[in-house]
Amino acid sequence: MRKLLPLIGTPGTTGTHPGGRSALTCRFRCGDACFHEVPNTSDNTYVGDVIAGALSRRSMMRAAAVVTVATATGAAVVGTGAAEAAAAEASGARTAATTKGARGLRFAPVAPNTTDAVVIPPGYGQNVVVRWGEPILRGAPAFDPENQTGEAQAGQFGYNNDFLALLPLPGERGRQLLVANHEYTDEILMFRGYDAENPTRDQVEVAWAAHGLSAVVVEGDHRTGRLTAVPRHPLNRRVTATTEFRLTGPAAGSDLLKTAADPTGRKVLGTLNNCSGGTTPWGTTLHGEENFNQYFANSSRATDKRYGIGTGATERKWERFDRRFDVAQEPNEVHRFGYVVEFDPYDPASTPRKHTALGRFKHEAATVRLTEDGRPVVYTGDDERFDYFYKFVGSKRMKKGASRAVREHNLSLLDEGTLYVARLTGDSPATDIDGSGKLPADGAFDGSGEWIPLATATADGAVSHVDGMTADEVFVFTRLAGDKVGATKMDRPEDIQPSPHTGKVYVVLTNNTNRGRTGFAAADEANPRNSNKHGHILELTEARGRAEATAFGWSLFLVAGDPNDPATYFAGFPKDKVSPISCPDNVAFDPHGNLWISTDGNQLGSHDGLFGVATKGERRGELKQFLTVPTGAETCGPIVQDRRVLVAVQHPGEIDGASVEKPASVWPDGPGKIVRPAVVAVWRTDGCDVGV
Repeated sequence: MRKLLPLIGTPGTTGTHPGGRSALTCRFRCGDACFHEVPNTSDNTYVGDVIAGALSRRSMMRAAAVVTVATATGAAVVGTGAAEAAAAEASGARTAATTKGARGLRFAPVAPNTTDAVVIPPGYGQNVVVRWGEPILRGAPAFDPENQTGEAQAGQFGYNNDFLALLPLPGERGRQLLVANHEYTDEILMFRGYDAENPTRDQVEVAWAAHGLSAVVVEGDHRTGRLTAVPRHPLNRRVTATTEFRLTGPAAGSDLLKTAADPTGRKVLGTLNNCSGGTTPWGTTLHGEENFNQYFANSSRATDKRYGIGTGATERKWERFDRRFDVAQEPNEVHRFGYVVEFDPYDPASTPRKHTALGRFKHEAATVRLTEDGRPVVYTGDDERFDYFYKFVGSKRMKKGASRAVREHNLSLLDEGTLYVARLTGDSPATDIDGSGKLPADGAFDGSGEWIPLATATADGAVSHVDGMTADEVFVFTRLAGDKVGATKMDRPEDIQPSPHTGKVYVVLTNNTNRGRTGFAAADEANPRNSNKHGHILELTEARGRAEATAFGWSLFLVAGDPNDPATYFAGFPKDKVSPISCPDNVAFDPHGNLWISTDGNQLGSHDGLFGVATKGERRGELKQFLTVPTGAETCGPIVQDRRVLVAVQHPGEIDGASVEKPASVWPDGPGKIVRPAVVAVWRTDGCDVGV
């Protein structure tokens, strides 16, 4: 067990938890995952070792460059109402930046800062689209944090918004359908006088209802980029920790998934810890159940230990109010979480699905592309130190059309196909990888890789490709399957996005401060830094450019940190012309092919933010900061459209020692108001496209 580090308990300061997170974040978001034993004790290759082996091939490019980070004064909006109007007017009085840069990135970069606001470039405006607690369903009451109930919350926008999707609404001009994940709850920031040792049933029921998903129609102002929620729209919906779900795919009905409440093994209540996700070409959204382990108490099994499930009580004590969260009483309930959820936002009566064919682990995201013949390929990462990333290749082709039969067919696409895990090999001598991030002799961290099959599901059943494991075991204990086949240990695989412009795949690795420590895997070519506190991004090229390929090439696209640090790398772009970045997390592409990166746990002393980086052309690697978020917050769910950028501002005020009584942030509504996670829209005040 890792020794706990001392924490700083004053609101407004950051503790010393790894990854830049506060102790509060570690408690409520991931159940102190960084202080548990690393679940992966296999001797599989560590990606840092792989990267280290590849670094020796290329000469250091611009290694001696003196780095001076470009900065600019940003426009900050603390809240709404008069303050927002005044800030927007001031911002609108300025013209959009005309600085040079890749198309889509022509804005004055925001300087690193610790302002308790969403800080944006000059010439841009912003508004809060929807906040935690705003009523979105018919009959839901106005938000009252002093008298919140589970019934009220079930009709209101949920807590800690993460992944965002904006979908078209044909026939409703100026409107779109916003879908948001609600990853977890910060009870100490939600309830006045909260007693963590003795939560009440009312508080627990509010938390159950604050988890899950929200679908809410939003309407744009044609004169600006402002978006506002449309309450009581027929498509508005809440999915919570008690909503009925269908388990589908090869493991559905398995003995491993049957419980006293569900002897069929095909029906489960709720979804938990939905982090990032993706949208499908057939018009649904995908949502990854990530740190589900923290909700389950009293385990004693080795399989549960591999997933970080504890032996004692949980932080939230839900097991006191529902036996399904007590592994000792209901051992299979925990096997029903940790999947990719599929949600049909266009059908408010539909039952969401959990796809067992995509495996069970801490899914950060699930992003989809199609093969040339129309079969789905899904990429997803397991957000844990030293764990793996995966690919699912479907065997059924997507159908076009809007009939019910077509929709039902497409909703089954993720139930049949093959699940793979990645193994990476560097092409440099191991002696070239010393853990410092120094490039190998050939000047690049790169190499080759293979997708190792774990199991294949068909309409007639499923076949395991892992010795000693049945197909059901592979799909339910997917981490153990990855261990057995020698998958490469990575530095917390998070979002994985294929570029719609080039087909290259970007794998985001947030950080891993245990890399290279005694008893842990050393650096390799794919994870080349020991004590990797800033993270990096891999760029994968599937063999022959085919999404279903079983081989790929890879290289390091970005090695995060202070550009003055020789270990950092920005795809070869001059480091004196980029913004500093730390702990990349969620990513999205803009219409120009630029990759936009949100961060989580900045280790450079600034607040987290959103960055754009060019992935092609002569400015490839040019990285610029577009915004920062308030004190204690994380930047999530970026969406970058032609004329608008959306971000989910998650857990504002989540600082050690903070509470309702002692808030560390006053965002978004100013002093005297409870801190509320929210979705923010940003646009150019002159009406032109973002970054052009």
